[in-house]
Amino acid sequence: MQQGEQECFSWIVDAYQQPIYRYCCRMLGNTQDAEDAVQDVLVKAYQSIRGYKPAVSFSAWLYRIAGNHCLNLLRQRRRQGQFLQLFRPAATVAGPEQELDQRLYSPALEKAIGRLSLEERNLLVLRVFEEQSFPEISAILNINPNALHKRMERIKRKVRETMQAEEGISWNGRESVMSTKI
Repeated sequence: MQQGEQECFSWIVDAYQQPIYRYCCRMLGNTQDAEDAVQDVLVKAYQSIRGYKPAVSFSAWLYRIAGNHCLNLLRQRRRQGQFLQLFRPAATVAGPEQELDQRLYSPALEKAIGRLSLEERNLLVLRVFEEQSFPEISAILNINPNALHKRMERIKRKVRETMQAEEGISWNGRESVMSTKI
């Protein structure tokens, strides 16, 4: 490996490791899985850097790799969970991670996010938590901007309806970070 390539990749890691970690953490809901995912994403980026085309921003390209990786992990986790439920006893005790999650997020929000498809969750995380603009999300996910706006409206409506049903939360345009970001 040439010295210049190592320095360039080192700069990429320094600049993007934390934002990609936060994104993976929100997508996967587990810090250990997110740490592993960041390493995998950075390795994939390094291995395919020659395929990067400046038609989209480097950030969008990297988020696309991270998003695809996280979605694959979540699909795999879902398949494994369905299989393991056949052998799991009915009552389980919540671990420390689950207890922390319950304290940090409202049950209504958790349920609303849980009802989203993996792709919908990805859009929500990019827009609300990662604060990506619509043009940037469009580039990351390779989605037509008009279609993206329509999908975001459906996601917003789905989250609102679930939260209203769970806790009777009323939404007006100024109350929620979610309503201003989406």
